[in-house]
Amino acid sequence: MNSAQIHQDVTNKIVAAMEADPGQWTKPWSANGRPKNATTGKKYRGVNIMLLGMAGAFKGYPSGLWAGYRQWQGVGAQVRADEKSTTIVRYEETFTPKDTNDDGDEKPSNLRSGYFRCRPIAVFNAAQVDGYTVEEDAPVSLVQRIKDVDQFTHGTGAQLRYGGDRAYYSPSQDFIGMPELSSFKDTSTGTATENMYGTLLHELTHWTGHKSRCDRAFGKRFGTNAYAAEELVAELGASFLCAGLGLAIEPRLDHAQYLNSWIRLLKSDKRAIFTAASKASQAVEWLEQAQAQDEAQAQAA
Repeated sequence: MNSAQIHQDVTNKIVAAMEADPGQWTKPWSANGRPKNATTGKKYRGVNIMLLGMAGAFKGYPSGLWAGYRQWQGVGAQVRADEKSTTIVRYEETFTPKDTNDDGDEKPSNLRSGYFRCRPIAVFNAAQVDGYTVEEDAPVSLVQRIKDVDQFTHGTGAQLRYGGDRAYYSPSQDFIGMPELSSFKDTSTGTATENMYGTLLHELTHWTGHKSRCDRAFGKRFGTNAYAAEELVAELGASFLCAGLGLAIEPRLDHAQYLNSWIRLLKSDKRAIFTAASKASQAVEWLEQAQAQDEAQAQAA
């Protein structure tokens, strides 16, 4: 399968999820937290968060731990014979030779960077192997989770202003506007406070796009779809953050108004979901790194 086919296949899966359940399509990748590799401990990034989340939710896997066939063998586990893998993607940089040696080998000094090729990778969930015990994390109370999220948002250094009747990010003045907590309501999956923080995390993702942070701009790439692309990044960023912070929330109230524009965007550009998910991951990583900087400054004070 070549890169174009992989891009199209992944895009088709995401569009199908959007069209099948418009109100809940972001839920699967927050069900078991942020997926990570069981052998390296590294968290999966970008579109792989979505692919693994959807696969885990569809198949009912209780764990967010994944690894390749040989990786599982390396820790003494064995994938069961009848189990089917889940395909994720890895980008590998390819090189175009400017010249070759007499024996046909490429001259390293004359290689120029070409493009990134998308390669499919087969992985299996911890529920698909024998000989491996998943260590259950101790349950975290809602009080502690809210405290953690509050500390996280404070650690970003973002300027927050409360009041009014809407949530927004002001690029010109570089601040986030939020309604008062009383504006949010309890839902079937989250408290008013959780839903407020879910909205705040959406705006925090927008906030990372400032030129002094992730410097995110989609004008040239997406043209008239640039606004929809940025909203998709914020939606994904908030979902990824909620997964990592243990929040279960309802989609934003304005989710539905953007959904059709996202579907059109993805159908017109098979690489769009890869770009949006990658930018969302970059935003999340920037916000996570800001926590370490804030902690270091506090210790030095």
